[in-house]
Amino acid sequence: MSTTSTRTTSGGQVAPGGTDRAVSTSSSSGTGRLRGGAGFAVALTAVVAMMIGASAPSPFYPVLQQEIGFSAGMMTTIFGVYALALLATLLVTGSLSDHIGRRPVLAVGFVVLAASMAGFWHADSVTTLLLSRVVQGVAGGLLLSTMTAAVTDLEPRSRPGLAATLNSVTPLFGLAAGALAAGAVLDASPTGALTIVFAALTAAYVVLSLAVLALPETSPRHDGWARSLRPRVGIPAPARPAFRRSAPALFAGWATGGLYLSLGAPIVGQLLGGTSHVAQGSVVAVLTGTGSLSSYLWRNRTPRQITIYGTTMLALGTVLTLVALHAESLAGFLLAAVVAGSGFGTSFLGIMRSITPTVGPEQRGELFSSVFVVSYLAFGLPAVAAGFAAPELGLATTATLYGLAVVVLSGSAALLRTFGTKE
Repeated sequence: MSTTSTRTTSGGQVAPGGTDRAVSTSSSSGTGRLRGGAGFAVALTAVVAMMIGASAPSPFYPVLQQEIGFSAGMMTTIFGVYALALLATLLVTGSLSDHIGRRPVLAVGFVVLAASMAGFWHADSVTTLLLSRVVQGVAGGLLLSTMTAAVTDLEPRSRPGLAATLNSVTPLFGLAAGALAAGAVLDASPTGALTIVFAALTAAYVVLSLAVLALPETSPRHDGWARSLRPRVGIPAPARPAFRRSAPALFAGWATGGLYLSLGAPIVGQLLGGTSHVAQGSVVAVLTGTGSLSSYLWRNRTPRQITIYGTTMLALGTVLTLVALHAESLAGFLLAAVVAGSGFGTSFLGIMRSITPTVGPEQRGELFSSVFVVSYLAFGLPAVAAGFAAPELGLATTATLYGLAVVVLSGSAALLRTFGTKE
């Protein structure tokens, strides 16, 4: 694969360099009908919708555990198979859209995602639940890098840098909205919540599978798609220096996310007295919602400044989380999540701002695939380990050990970015 970064000009020619902005929609394939801001808006809407589905099942797991009957260990397995399926799919198909186009990958991804939501809707056994999670992971692997690349491709030429910001803001906003909305529906209608939430999401993803076909095609077909299916993590040569600088912060940020998303709701429900589904879902909503807002507020700083701030807040927020946990303070725990969430969002923004301009449209799928492989390894592996440790060590001890590890990771990433290269 070529390592020369290119961009498509408004006249349809390919010019060298130009890595500071995305390809114009006016230069992409004429088969799409949504142009300019409309295509960009649809792509962003698809990102938000995809991430709503990623967090919406979380409040239902304790309910399904009671209704179906499965152990805490099986809960960990249900969590883990999603991350494993997503990672496996990313390794195989992460750069596929660079070869066959964004639209077919997006359309298939949303059909698969709709199938997973239908599975949750009718989940009446552990087997159905596990299968739904695997299918959801496959859909996530198809969609994550492709959607991120599509948003970057469709960025308005008059707003360079906007895509990198929104690729950090919108996923976190979607995660917050999904967890909070699902918890609210569960509290308002316990018996009908499963149908309300997952029937709506199934229908939304079917509609989106058709809507993305109207996007301009920003990655025309070319040879090499079969070779791209070999499982691997590929980082385009122009992106490697920025990726190496960003990797510690990337790992620290998503390990922090894994702490809150895997243990946050049980901590609130079992240790801090939060009995409602909204209270338990609020941990994810506060973390990701604050992350989304902080990313927007810090959007005009340099990538290095943003990353240093983000990793510092990750460490500080996790320390405050452990203090609140041992003080048995729900209010303190949520306030700590605000601090950690600010770091979660801004550290990812700094990373995206650092790496996005380094490659052209023909390499973005491959690059973003590598970003999400590292992210979900950091997110999934410690969380799964914590799930297995909790029954043996206790929830409080497990959360404390996990939190201390996150503090070390985040603090180290902050020091490396502060005293490392100034680029």
